[in-house]
Amino acid sequence: MKKNIKMNMHQIIWYLLIFSIIGLIIETVYCFVTTGVLESRKGLILGPVCPIYGVGAVVAIVFLSRFKGQKLKLFIYGGILGSCVEYIISFAMECIYSTRFWDYSYMQYHLNGRISLVYTLFWAVLAVLMIEFVEPILDKLINKIKIKWIDIAILTIFVIDALLTIWGINVYMQRVVEKKSYKKSSNKAIETIYWVEDNCFSNEIMSKIFPNLRTINSNGDEIWVRDLIEK
Repeated sequence: MKKNIKMNMHQIIWYLLIFSIIGLIIETVYCFVTTGVLESRKGLILGPVCPIYGVGAVVAIVFLSRFKGQKLKLFIYGGILGSCVEYIISFAMECIYSTRFWDYSYMQYHLNGRISLVYTLFWAVLAVLMIEFVEPILDKLINKIKIKWIDIAILTIFVIDALLTIWGINVYMQRVVEKKSYKKSSNKAIETIYWVEDNCFSNEIMSKIFPNLRTINSNGDEIWVRDLIEK
């Protein structure tokens, strides 16, 4: 029986968590090695995760596990599949947040700045390593976890974190890019919301968590959101 038929929600949740954490580590190390800068590469406000790697890993395991033992096919299909996932997520996140989390326009052989040849090869290598070596080890560990409420807790935290991230980035973009400001309100509930947004999603906090957010100005030029913050 093929691996993609055997997968269940328990495995998917743990793959999503583990590979999102591994992805964050990879991104942080890669950024430091290539630029000498140690900065946040998180994809969500609260958790130490980079969800694109978690999503990419789940999709890869579902569709590529049948090719285990065939490293060349894993390499080729992994690169194609990983790039497709990255492109779709980039487009979807831009639709949701009205901003880009990454842009490969500075690289050679990129497609609309969303994917590039370098990262396609990166996904290809990761696919081989993941299916051939990492996944079998993780499966043994994941199958030993029998407490269902842990799965529910992880999924709930992911959903809450994603919603907070959408809220936070929208507030950040409106404040910095659109220069929107809040008016005083006599409604205590609204004032509480404003307080949360000012203190939990301040420019300082958001620019540190998401230093690479970009937007398009009226001239069609891509600019860093952090550069628009008034000093």
